[in-house]
Amino acid sequence: MRRPTLRLLLVAVLAASATARAQPPASVFLEDLTSPELAAAIRAGKTTILVPIGGTEQNGPHMVLGKHNVRAKVLSGKIARALGDALVAPVIAYVPEGSVNPPTGHMRYPGTITVPAAVYRKVLDSAARSFRLAGFRDIVFLGDHGDYQKDNEIVARQLDREWASTPVRVYAIVEYYRAATDGFAKNLKARGYGEAEIGLHAGLADTSLALAVDPGLVRPEQQQSPPGTSALSGVSGDPRRATAELGKPGIDAIVTQSVAAIRAAVAHR
Repeated sequence: MRRPTLRLLLVAVLAASATARAQPPASVFLEDLTSPELAAAIRAGKTTILVPIGGTEQNGPHMVLGKHNVRAKVLSGKIARALGDALVAPVIAYVPEGSVNPPTGHMRYPGTITVPAAVYRKVLDSAARSFRLAGFRDIVFLGDHGDYQKDNEIVARQLDREWASTPVRVYAIVEYYRAATDGFAKNLKARGYGEAEIGLHAGLADTSLALAVDPGLVRPEQQQSPPGTSALSGVSGDPRRATAELGKPGIDAIVTQSVAAIRAAVAHR
């Protein structure tokens, strides 16, 4: 009796192992999949692709240059999991950040990278065409930075007009950015924080969101230093009281409102 039992057990183990190998990874990030795994995921219904858009720019002396890129990827992953039928494209990290000669805006600080708006739009256009070719039906731009929101909308409108007779649609979800800025600022004001402390860039709000996403984005010793004048520090606001606990409601709001906006947009396709 032992040999048949052992033989059956071995067959069962090998079958289970083969089944496990055949299952695609649980990751929602396109970069983590092989080409056949991606094709299988699309056939299985994952026909929405989220395009996280960040930016590489100065964030004061206390936050890393890639803050927007990390935040866009992490939050897009959360949004994709909540949607259930979405995957996440690689982060677009090269975006318009001002002029080089003469340097304007964030380009006055080392490490900021800029591209012309026309180049940026072409990147979005080409990426969307690639996703359409792969089989995605709903292409969603999620921008973590303010300067290119109108560019996102322009490209989405142009492609929608061109593809009007097809089932493919492109969306620029501005609710993502609004929740991260105006919406989160209102949340902080309701908790007693002032506008000057909340700030517009690398202040209390921005730094709290970064800490809630990944504490490694922030240099604690620099965070606790007085921010100085905006012109010299690159900071608008005061990050010293920023915490991950303060940022978590903002993260939750970005995800919840983005999911709702995407579902509403797709429903009216």
